[in-house]
Amino acid sequence: MTRRTIWLLVMGALVPSLLCAPGYTPVTAQTPTARPSSAPAIDWKRVDAAMGRSGSMQPGGVYRFAMPRTDLAVTSQGVRIRPALALGSWLAFKQSGPNEAVAMGDLVLREDELNRVLARLQQGGVGQTAIHKHLLNESPAIWWTHVHAHGNPVEIAQTVRAALALTGTPPASSAGEASQKLEIDTAQISRILGHGGRANSGVFSVSVPRAETVRAMGIEVPPSMGLSTAINFQPTGNGRAAINGDFVMTAAEVDRVIAGLRQNGIQVVALHNHLTDEEPRLFFMHFWANDDAVKLARGLRAALDQTNSKRGSTP
Repeated sequence: MTRRTIWLLVMGALVPSLLCAPGYTPVTAQTPTARPSSAPAIDWKRVDAAMGRSGSMQPGGVYRFAMPRTDLAVTSQGVRIRPALALGSWLAFKQSGPNEAVAMGDLVLREDELNRVLARLQQGGVGQTAIHKHLLNESPAIWWTHVHAHGNPVEIAQTVRAALALTGTPPASSAGEASQKLEIDTAQISRILGHGGRANSGVFSVSVPRAETVRAMGIEVPPSMGLSTAINFQPTGNGRAAINGDFVMTAAEVDRVIAGLRQNGIQVVALHNHLTDEEPRLFFMHFWANDDAVKLARGLRAALDQTNSKRGSTP
């Protein structure tokens, strides 16, 4: 009998006993099964009830909740930040099997809220993939915390709701913020960027998806789960705007995008990952400037041209 044969016999006896040992839990969070076509659709009304607010269906079969931090009075570089510019918490679900979903999101937290929220999320099995900054020298101090989970969507929603209850996040409100005239040339900005945008509570927002397919946690992740380059303009007067958002890039694109931004007077705030097992590997870079909005759009377009982003239909 060879050494290899003896080793195989020993391992064959040990592995089943180890798998049945007390306290052993199989790791499945990163390998959800794809939703079978015959699987019943998730009852999203039950998830709404668990979250204490209503979500909305997005392209790609994504069900998304918005939790803007309208309670916060945040300033950065002398600008009072609107929630739609940089203070919007969100959570998105995509079904991955019968009564099973992958969840991803970003929670906007004051520094004194951060660790108690992390503790409650961990208690309920909701993990974190990034904790970082979106703004420069903001006051009060804010931390943006990316979360992920896989499992029963109602239970995930209950955990996130319980964590948000430890913060000043306002309850859901049926009354939206009053629409405001955007005193910047949004049509020209859209033409320069090559993508249309939308007015959102005093902010002009443009979303630019990646051209390739991205997979993570065993599913194809649609752009509406936070994988589009996000560009936001908040008018600050006289045709100027504060810009904030994040570029989604592969490793090969990072330095080119940084150069494109800095050559056009746009500051880099942070560079990091939002996911842990995505393919291809992606990096997210937050940016800031407050200048002529059309000039900034040209700088953003120069950086966008360094990425493998979908080409827009705006001439």
